[in-house]
Amino acid sequence: MNPKRSTFLFSVLCFGMAFLYVPMALLVLYSFNHSKLVPVWGGFSLRWYKTLFTSEEVWNALTLSLQVAVVNATFATLLGTLAGLALVRFGRFRGRTLFTGMISAPLVMPEVITGLSLLLLFITMNELLGWPSSRGVTTITIAHITFSMAYVAVIIQSRLSGVAQDLEEAAQDLGGKPLRVMFDITLPLLAPGMLAGWLLAFTLSLDDLVIASFVSGPGANTLPMLIYSRVRLGLRPDINALATIIIMTVAIGVALAGYLLMRQRKQIDRDRQMAAAGAAT
Repeated sequence: MNPKRSTFLFSVLCFGMAFLYVPMALLVLYSFNHSKLVPVWGGFSLRWYKTLFTSEEVWNALTLSLQVAVVNATFATLLGTLAGLALVRFGRFRGRTLFTGMISAPLVMPEVITGLSLLLLFITMNELLGWPSSRGVTTITIAHITFSMAYVAVIIQSRLSGVAQDLEEAAQDLGGKPLRVMFDITLPLLAPGMLAGWLLAFTLSLDDLVIASFVSGPGANTLPMLIYSRVRLGLRPDINALATIIIMTVAIGVALAGYLLMRQRKQIDRDRQMAAAGAAT
C-alpha cells in the first residue's frame, strides 16, 4: 500500500474518532466538576452524582422510560415478527403491496409528522370512544410500538430471506404440524433476529424525544424529555453526571457483547478444528 495513502487514511480515522469521542470525554470529565458553572473547573468532586441520585424527578423519568421501553420492545418484536413472516413466508397475497408500504412508511416518515398524526388519532379516539381518557404512559407506549415494529419487521424479513426452508419442509414431510414446525424450527432460527429487533426497539424507545413529546401529558415525562427540558434552561452539572452514567452503561454493554461474541467465535473455531482433526484420523 502507498505510504502516503496509508498516512492519510490513518489521519482521517483519528480525526473521526476524535470528533466522536473527545466531546464524550469532556462531558465525563466535567461531570466531576465541583463548580456550578459547567465550563469553569472548580476541582474534582462527586457532588453532582449525589445530587443526581437524590433527585426524585430523574428517577421517576428513568423508571417511566424503562417501563415504556420494555413493553414497547416486547410487543413490537411480536408484531414485527408476524409481519416479517407474512411478507416472506406467505408469498404474494392480495394487498401485499399496500401492506409492505404501510410497514415501510414509519421508516421514512419524519418523526414530527408521525407524532402529530398519532396525537390527532388519540384526540379523535377520546372524542368518539372515550379512550384514552388522558395522554400519558399508555399513549407513549402505543406510539412507540407503532414505529418500532416497522424496524423489527425489516430485521425479521432480512433474517428469513437468508434462511432456507429445507428444515421446515423436512419437518412437515415427517408429519410435523405447522404450529409445531414454527415453534420447533422457525422461531429458533429467528431467535437472533428477534433478539436484535428487541434490542433495537428498546433503544429507539429509550432514545425517542419528538414522538413522546407529542403524545405525552402532564406528569408523564420520559428521560429524554426531562434532559431536553433541563438543557433548554441552561446546562447543569447533574445532567453531565446522568449522561456519564448512560455512557458507561452503554460502554459496559458493548464490551460485554464483544467479549461474548469473541468467546463464541473461539468456541466455533475449536469445534471446527476438532471436527477436522477427527475427519483426518
